[in-house]
Amino acid sequence: MTLIDTVPTGGPALAQQRRLVTPLPGPRSAEILARKAEAVPVGVAHTVPIAAVAAGGGVVVDADGNSLIDLGSGIAVTSVGNAHPKVAAAVAAQAAQFTHTCFMISPYESYIEVAEALNRLTPGEFAKKTALFNSGAEAVENAIKIARKHTGRQAVVAFEHGYHGRTNLTMALTAKAMPYKSGFGPFAPEVYRAPLSYPFRDGLSGADAAARAITQIEKQVGAENLAAVVIEPIQGEGGFIVPADGFLPAVAEWCRANGVVFIADEVQTGFARTGTMFASEQFGIEPDLITTAKGIAAGLPLAAVTGRAEIMDAAHAGGLGGTYGGNPIACAAALATIDVFENDGLIERAQQIGTILRQRLDTLRAADPRIGEVRGRGAMTAIEFVDPATNAPDAALAGTVARTCIQNGVIVLTCGTYGNVIRFLPPLSIGDELLGEGLDVLSEALAAS
Repeated sequence: MTLIDTVPTGGPALAQQRRLVTPLPGPRSAEILARKAEAVPVGVAHTVPIAAVAAGGGVVVDADGNSLIDLGSGIAVTSVGNAHPKVAAAVAAQAAQFTHTCFMISPYESYIEVAEALNRLTPGEFAKKTALFNSGAEAVENAIKIARKHTGRQAVVAFEHGYHGRTNLTMALTAKAMPYKSGFGPFAPEVYRAPLSYPFRDGLSGADAAARAITQIEKQVGAENLAAVVIEPIQGEGGFIVPADGFLPAVAEWCRANGVVFIADEVQTGFARTGTMFASEQFGIEPDLITTAKGIAAGLPLAAVTGRAEIMDAAHAGGLGGTYGGNPIACAAALATIDVFENDGLIERAQQIGTILRQRLDTLRAADPRIGEVRGRGAMTAIEFVDPATNAPDAALAGTVARTCIQNGVIVLTCGTYGNVIRFLPPLSIGDELLGEGLDVLSEALAAS
């Protein structure tokens, strides 16, 4: 795919270029961020010192006219590109028709169409049903509700390094204390944690890592008490950890043998991000339930739980829902977004982006032993920084490189339990030249650190 020169955004087309006309933040952004400090709690932090006014293709433009290369996609949300014309048109048309009735009061067809699409697209050739919600955390929480109702059991197992949200239950599932959990307890009970397959650090095969996890679950929880296992096929906030081959199928098979609901949290990995529509496809697993959000509606608040019809139907009438869940505007955005994923070659584009990222990052790793590993799939790729002498995580280096990239007009995000990972989540609409330039800036930032 060649460079995309301009991207329609509903107004003037955005030039696909990195352009810095002021240091960051510029005066107008600084003024807006000062207002943020007065009006918004400290707990709602931000990564990039700008006030965004437009975005599209592979760039974000701020209030001072700076144009930054976007390698974050709002944390894997704007995968089809920001303000995609099809999505913007669908949102405008639906907003003019009606903005809300509450699906639990007066149902509408677009909710059903989104459910039908997810039932069709998610892994597994079996009867499925879908319920819609507002956020990834809400989807995960409802998946666990459904699993508990279906099994009549209470316990839930999550995994080391996992991230599942910021509600009380999903904080309990999330592994990392700061900034997600510290000081916010007590947390929901009957949540247990098992060791993940982390090949770079544990050196275990997938089979051995699965046996270790299953043994711990059986000893510390007991299959007869366990409603569900919830896991990200590729860790998101935990550091883009890709489990060793065989790990996920072994855990899923154990769940099936013991009547435990296997929940794949694909909030970050879903919708073409990893080079397949869902990451579960790459590991040969068919989750009982799958949670989605982020890329589902190109920035409109929407999430879903999709799964085996007999499990989804376990909840009694009125047991699932929410005032805004499956809002008609968000559903219109989702239908347009899914159309783009299916018909505009974005799965293939994610694979192309993955190839570019791998080639460039592997070259950097070969020249710099501070990069311990390059990992990920498709347009969800990361580098882990370490002390070459000890292999210990180097969060300071990751933070320095990320800040330098941002100050030079490239948005990158850190992650990882140890804070030593930089992740790359470019919109699938980014052009090759712009992506390459962003990686050039990364290389320069690393060399200067």
